[in-house]
Amino acid sequence: MLIIGSGLAGLSFALKAAESVHVAVITKNELKETNTWYAQGGIAGVMDLNHDSFEKHIQDTLVAGAGLCDANAVSNMVKQAPKLIQELIDYGVDFTLKGGQLDLAKEGGHSVNRIVHAADATGRVVENVLAKRVKNHPNIDVFEYHFAMELLTEHYLGIKVEHLPDIQCFGVYALDIKAGTIETFLAKKTVLATGGIGEVYAHTTNPTVATGDGIAMAYRAKAHIKHMEFVQFHPTTLQIPEAKSYLITEALRGFGAKLRNFSGHAFMKDYDSRGELAPRDIVARAIDDQLKKRGDKAVYLDATEIESSSLLESFPNIAKECAKHGLDITKDIIPVVPAAHYLCGGIRVNEFGQSSIKHLYAIGETACTAVHGANRLASNSLLEALHYADTAVHHALHHFTNTEFSVDIPVWDVEGTSNNKEWILISHNREELRQIMWDYVGIVRSDMRLKRALRRQTLLYHEVEEFYHRTSVTPELLELRNLISIAYLIIQAAMKRKESCGLHFNIDHETCSRLSIRDT
Repeated sequence: MLIIGSGLAGLSFALKAAESVHVAVITKNELKETNTWYAQGGIAGVMDLNHDSFEKHIQDTLVAGAGLCDANAVSNMVKQAPKLIQELIDYGVDFTLKGGQLDLAKEGGHSVNRIVHAADATGRVVENVLAKRVKNHPNIDVFEYHFAMELLTEHYLGIKVEHLPDIQCFGVYALDIKAGTIETFLAKKTVLATGGIGEVYAHTTNPTVATGDGIAMAYRAKAHIKHMEFVQFHPTTLQIPEAKSYLITEALRGFGAKLRNFSGHAFMKDYDSRGELAPRDIVARAIDDQLKKRGDKAVYLDATEIESSSLLESFPNIAKECAKHGLDITKDIIPVVPAAHYLCGGIRVNEFGQSSIKHLYAIGETACTAVHGANRLASNSLLEALHYADTAVHHALHHFTNTEFSVDIPVWDVEGTSNNKEWILISHNREELRQIMWDYVGIVRSDMRLKRALRRQTLLYHEVEEFYHRTSVTPELLELRNLISIAYLIIQAAMKRKESCGLHFNIDHETCSRLSIRDT
């Protein structure tokens, strides 16, 4: 089996698959450079049946999803959470304890405390444990600094497929970044776990590797893509240029921190009765509204009323990062602004993580599983990654021996390409694209803004495609090409949705009102 990506979804799948078959993991950077590594909050799960229930977690998820969740998918995921969290504990993940029990935090949209976490660095702790196990596993080969470029389908065999459901995936072409060569990876089952798309926006909490590579590859291979308009903007990132949009976890608001404007007014109750614990889309739009109305550059997160020792014990990494910039979170208010954070859409998959292309799976943020709907409930992302890695690996293993194909895959054709000295065009085009998306396809949208974004994206697309076909590939060029595809998918999906719903807020259309919780 071949896995593209090395976050929680990919590594979890790899470890379980390696119990039965040989596994290869491809990642374009080092193994740990993933969105998982930067996840602070935790994993949502019903771990205290005295105060919580599966029904409550399901309902919180459906409410946050604004009527576009698949209720069955949500129910299946929520009910598997305790088992999946216990698996991580068995692997050796040290979650934070309180009185000998899991310390359960509360975040926006949750009705009770149910977030399992490792202080304020959950992703880092989980990634460390799983990465170590993967690297030491005798049945797993890890290929770091290998950039998956294109899915191998009938297209590269010169075969025309008349019906889209008949497309098959045989593996990928991948650029060995250090050697500068393009290699062919064949696999009976291929899994895309390439993470998010945050780099398509000028401001993001994501690492620079989050360029939507898996979604872009799948789109070019004609896989079904869904709900790309639903991009979640995290409400609170540190508004200090040197901090590079450092994320201030939602758990801090769950702990009692208040959002205030420059005048000191705690404004969230003006927008939603849940105040600081409203779902992220509401909080992000409230902050955006405050900034635009007042002309301020930031709002402020105030944790100074929380008991100091408890605050520092619970959020040591945030305290450390703020201290680098001269802020003492026990005494100083923290300047924050929203930033692109998480994609609720992606490659459409079924309950087993299967895409519309045969032998191709998608899991994690790369996939659209319908559990998030129009807005992800806080800390459901790592749970989704675990759940769909689990269902996908069991399905793939069950069908592994039944998969037989014999194809003669050609080597990557480099004829007619050359090294080009105009690489400055790549960096300029990337920054232009990111600013276009931030200005016109961000937290608040309009029909006019979307049309303007599409015109500019189209110009960049033609320019970069011409450059791509005559130039030797580099990681920077591959990422730019993928980002342009991602931008197109987001813009088109946003233009087609003639309503404001969840994370998609268009000032020219009414807010959706649904009685059904199942996406039709």
